[in-house]
Amino acid sequence: VQLQASGGGLVQAGGSLRLTCAASGRSFGSYGMGWFRQAPGKEREFVSRIGWSGGSISYADSVKGRFTISRDNAKNTVSLQMNNVKPEDTAVYYCAAASRRSTTLITSYDYWGQGTLVTVSS
Repeated sequence: VQLQASGGGLVQAGGSLRLTCAASGRSFGSYGMGWFRQAPGKEREFVSRIGWSGGSISYADSVKGRFTISRDNAKNTVSLQMNNVKPEDTAVYYCAAASRRSTTLITSYDYWGQGTLVTVSS
């Protein structure tokens, strides 16, 4: 499966942004999906994940209550709605697909998109 993330950009602190990851290939609905981010000089970290049916969702503590993950298996997309963003949310955001169970671990994902840059100004 190939993944294409979009929707990044420059936003002021307190604002909102919606990231979308479009998947190509068959059987998107059988993949667990995740969002990760990597800030300059830091390691890639988990942001959120959603199970294949959308019934299982997890968030990093740092984004809980502000970000919402969702998926549309009919459109082969997974989205990340980012509200009340903070300067520390500045990073390149990556979507990823897991052919088995999606977790908070990078190693559970088999496919990665190219990333989209989110910059939050204070």
